[in-house]
Amino acid sequence: MSYEMIALLMFASMMLLLATGQRVFAAIGFVASAAALLLYGPGAIELPFNQVFKLFNWYAMLTLPMFIYMGYILAEAGIAEDLYKMLHVWFGRFTGGLAVGTIFLMVIISAMNGLSVAGMAIGATIALPEMIRRGYDKVLISGVVQGGSSLGILIPPSVVLVLYGMIARQPVSKLWFAGVIPGLLMATLFIIYIVIRARLNPKLAPTVSDEELNMPFREKLALARAGIIPFAIFFFMTGLFVFGYTSLVESSAVGATAATIAAIAKGRFDWKLIRNTSMQTLSVSCMFMWLILAALAFGAVFDGLGAVKAVENLFIRQWDLSPWTVIIMMQLSFIVMGMFLDDTAMLVIVAPLYIPLVKVLDLGFDNQLIWYGVLYTITCQIAYITPPFGYNLFLMRSLAPKEITLIDIYRSIWPFATIMALTIALVMIFPELALWLPEHMNVKG
Repeated sequence: MSYEMIALLMFASMMLLLATGQRVFAAIGFVASAAALLLYGPGAIELPFNQVFKLFNWYAMLTLPMFIYMGYILAEAGIAEDLYKMLHVWFGRFTGGLAVGTIFLMVIISAMNGLSVAGMAIGATIALPEMIRRGYDKVLISGVVQGGSSLGILIPPSVVLVLYGMIARQPVSKLWFAGVIPGLLMATLFIIYIVIRARLNPKLAPTVSDEELNMPFREKLALARAGIIPFAIFFFMTGLFVFGYTSLVESSAVGATAATIAAIAKGRFDWKLIRNTSMQTLSVSCMFMWLILAALAFGAVFDGLGAVKAVENLFIRQWDLSPWTVIIMMQLSFIVMGMFLDDTAMLVIVAPLYIPLVKVLDLGFDNQLIWYGVLYTITCQIAYITPPFGYNLFLMRSLAPKEITLIDIYRSIWPFATIMALTIALVMIFPELALWLPEHMNVKG
């Protein structure tokens, strides 16, 4: 049997196991281990163990539980809720102001957590009921929360970019900086869309009455003080990192410590909070570690077969496709897979093939793997909200008030998915959007 057929059989076996409902890391790890044993004999039993040590030697791995813990403790302690109340006062007088404030909230939560789940939970349970009560259109605000929460996997500290960096062997700090400008650009486009819709049809997003916003100065001061805490944590954490005082891992420890101190200062640090936060942090961190381990093992076997060289020869030499055509095909395949799989599953499945291929393509600029990490992450954002099986669609339905139906949720996502696709196009046309900042920032690793 040729190496190409073996690689195709591995990929088909993996997809078959995933179709049966097996856990992603189990399916991929089983195929990798079985293929290694069949191809290389009993000595290949060491392959998974070698990948474990490779994973544990990856120092940036320590950032995962730190940032996940930081985001969860801020959410569990109610600090994110205080922040939304402050944004409600600031933006309530403007047409569409609460929706715009929700986008700001999502950007800040993204900068504290790195996952879309936390932003979705906070937006659906805090922002949605408030906007519905004030007469906001259900379809508009459903899209706002879904689109805004997806920013968590692009704006630093993005856990998905940490995962990509580990698999692609790229500096996580550069990937984070690469995501800043595209992430803020996307958030800006979301806000522009909301403002235009609200101006064209004010009934979609009415302003909040003066009676609700008028409050004693002492209350406004207390509200501002409570809302400033997340800003202070974020700027303290990233400031030390950007100016070179702390490394990436040290910065994550600073953020986790600062979030704990904030919860203590708010008087909300108790045994229940510790237990819930620890369980959630452990669950998400272990999931990512198993996925990375499975991807490393699968990639070692897959690349050892020469599968990447075979695909490169097929696309570039036999089919004579241009490098940009190959990139577009890869992006389209991600979007199709995103209708059925989550972001980590997509990356783990195709990383052994796509990442080496991107590395050898001649796109005309340096740091192609850093740039592609941003493209992949934005595509994951589209996958999160794309029917029929977008993860955020069902999470939104489980968290949203009963007034919002699944049909409302499906209708709401298309303008935001279009904006995400536009952002991908802009990053492809202007690679500097993703590469300028990491090339000009000098930070500790």
